[in-house]
Amino acid sequence: MDFVKWGLNPWGESILTHVSWTLFWASLVAGVMFFVAHGSYMLLSAHRKRPASETDNLEKTFASLPERIERHSLMARAFHWVMAAAMFVLLFTAFLPVAGVKFPWVTWHWIAGVVLTGSIVFHIIHASVWLDFWSIWVGPKDIPELKAELMRELGHDVPGPKSGKYPLGNRLYHTAIVVTALGAALSGVLMMWRVRTPFFTRNPYLLGDAAWGVTYVGHGLAGVALVGLVIAHVYFAVRPEKWWITKAMILGWITRRQYLEHHEPERWRVANPPAGRP
Repeated sequence: MDFVKWGLNPWGESILTHVSWTLFWASLVAGVMFFVAHGSYMLLSAHRKRPASETDNLEKTFASLPERIERHSLMARAFHWVMAAAMFVLLFTAFLPVAGVKFPWVTWHWIAGVVLTGSIVFHIIHASVWLDFWSIWVGPKDIPELKAELMRELGHDVPGPKSGKYPLGNRLYHTAIVVTALGAALSGVLMMWRVRTPFFTRNPYLLGDAAWGVTYVGHGLAGVALVGLVIAHVYFAVRPEKWWITKAMILGWITRRQYLEHHEPERWRVANPPAGRP
């Protein structure tokens, strides 16, 4: 199976042109197979969370916390939904023509790309200045949590830290989507030089044939990867046991009990800590 397509330039030289659209269908099938397999696993998994009795004791200890705890600010939620809308427009305008749906997709595609790129830039600035930038990233500090979560998923009631503000799975997904979306955005900005937009004077000779080929292939690979990542994200967003996270992205808050059930207070500190606790 060929994963990339080749063509000839005016001088008869073989150059990359784009990825094989077979990868799009492979990514789509892989995404569907993933949520079928994961849904089946969840029927059998112990999927342990903090016991109700332990949560009851924590509620007494942290009784001074507000009943509703802010999880996402209005700006963070606005960024998320703007980025989500741009992502869906990008994917539909990129792959509907591959599926045989014909329409003038190029203009819609680059406009959505500009919105996505702008939202990424905004998010980097917002997270760096107003949020805890490192709370969403994974690192060596998360190894104990990873080990504990794996043992709990296997049905063992083991001690170990709960997550901070963002569950480990969310942070791993964030890393994957950041790398992929940045690849799509950067290559997409370069590709805008080949179409007419209000931002650049069209210049298809900005790069050489080989460099354009690598750019198109990189953009295509990022696109097919985003298909699988978006399917996984939507799947987890609508799962019943994850709905509390999705609801927080809509309303901005979670309940005090949800905070204590799913998070480690020492790793995600909120306002009004109880007396005697740091």
